[in-house]
Amino acid sequence: MADEVRLIGRRFDDPTVKKDIESWPFKIIDDDGQPKIEVDYLGEKKSFSAQEISAMVMKEIAETKLGKKVEKAVITVPAYFNDNQRQATKDAGAIAGLNVLRIINEPTAAAIAYGLGSNKSSKERNVLIYDLGGGTFDVSLLNIQGGVFTVKATAGDTHLGGQDFDTNLLDHCKKTFTRQTKKDISGDPRALRRLRTACERAKRTLSSGAQATIEIDSLFEGEDFTVTLTRARFEELNAKAFAGTLEPVAQVLKDAAVDKSEVDEIVLVGGSTRIPRIQKLLSEFFDGKKLEKGINPDEAVAYGAAVQAGILSGKATSAETADLLLLDVCPLSLGVAMEGNIFAPVVPRGSTVPCLRKRTFTTVADNQQTVQFPVYQGERVNCEDNTSLGEFTLAPIPPMRAGEAVLECVFEVDVNGILKVTATEKTSGRSANITIANSVGKLSAGEIEKMISDAEAFKSNDEAFSKKFEAKQQLESYIGRVEEIVSDPTLSLKLKRGQKEKIESTISDAMAALELGDSTAEDLKKQELALKRLVTKAMSSR
Repeated sequence: MADEVRLIGRRFDDPTVKKDIESWPFKIIDDDGQPKIEVDYLGEKKSFSAQEISAMVMKEIAETKLGKKVEKAVITVPAYFNDNQRQATKDAGAIAGLNVLRIINEPTAAAIAYGLGSNKSSKERNVLIYDLGGGTFDVSLLNIQGGVFTVKATAGDTHLGGQDFDTNLLDHCKKTFTRQTKKDISGDPRALRRLRTACERAKRTLSSGAQATIEIDSLFEGEDFTVTLTRARFEELNAKAFAGTLEPVAQVLKDAAVDKSEVDEIVLVGGSTRIPRIQKLLSEFFDGKKLEKGINPDEAVAYGAAVQAGILSGKATSAETADLLLLDVCPLSLGVAMEGNIFAPVVPRGSTVPCLRKRTFTTVADNQQTVQFPVYQGERVNCEDNTSLGEFTLAPIPPMRAGEAVLECVFEVDVNGILKVTATEKTSGRSANITIANSVGKLSAGEIEKMISDAEAFKSNDEAFSKKFEAKQQLESYIGRVEEIVSDPTLSLKLKRGQKEKIESTISDAMAALELGDSTAEDLKKQELALKRLVTKAMSSR
């Protein structure tokens, strides 16, 4: 079994899980919505969650390497892991019997390794960490000055890595085998497992050689399989995936408002950065800039995590770590849905963590005693285009007129990137909160990247949506005030004879415009203006 990082914190019905199941040589079952890996153990069927598999790996590797019991740990995760995935990783640590001191982002850990190694300098510099591993991809831009490491921006794909390159090669070999033998191995897990292992070995060979040969005796139904692959063919099969790694690089530079010429160093992390084509594409993107290969791409993240663990446990005595300060960021904005499903950001994307942000809201109806707080993550104005993380209710609150209640909403993102939201009604002091540990919606890597690009692409749509909502609120508010005048016996006497019926008719037209889904902000403003003119005329001296 492998790739548990692609299962952790996800549900069985997640589209990315469904897609991965097609190429995995082991069985995944649905256990009440949670994907579990099923294996035969001592003649029995056993199933394990991704957290359990991660726990086994964590505990065994650490204790085998160190030769003693491990009780505390700093665990690294892909920078683009969402709240649910981070919480699931903490759970894996707990299952392993570990006290998880901190969850830190992998590229940030790698930056510590790079910045504190032979490359240590007091000079301020912008360092880009390009971290392409077996299952995930992260890019982070850090500003390093002395012992202060500030993450300026981060981007990536939690579903892109060496396993995808293996899968593309596997698909090619499956087709080649079918062409050679007229037989399909897709339904044979053992044959697929053997072929995938051979494909991964060939991929590694092609990082240093011009060609590789895959030879497997009796692969399927007595048929042997042999194929020779050139590096050029491997690069062709993965051309789209390789080129796709440059999109997060461009996104990071844009988010940090840094030109590529201002990047001082580019550091390669993760085993997949050994692929020559990856290195060439990245160097060309930065106009031929030399890439930094001075740190071990497989060990850099663990080295950085170890440094952080030493500091947090009080066992780091080196002068190099004495002044170390690590400032990471939120990859996407966090906020709540307001009336009209408008997204109200509380923690903007790129905010340094840990952080605490506050925003004040109010009620929308008279005597309202219950307020819902739906929490979202994303960059769009309309909450439907963002990802739902959870919801909580504040009740009961004292009855007041609409707009009088003061509801303070506090978003707290901890050092592990996990979110807690608290809302308090200031008069009564009543509060409610939620810790986002099991988000309702899951963020796939593609969704996160798409959110950021969509925020740009649909900027005009979002502005139109926002303007329409504003015009709608203004018109509804004005209609409410006019209806009070018309229905008030004293105030209605000030209206000219015959004008009351005209006003009521115009109100009906305005209400109809509000109910029409295709009414624009301009349409609603015209209705408000028409009603204002009529009321002004009707209220002028009789």
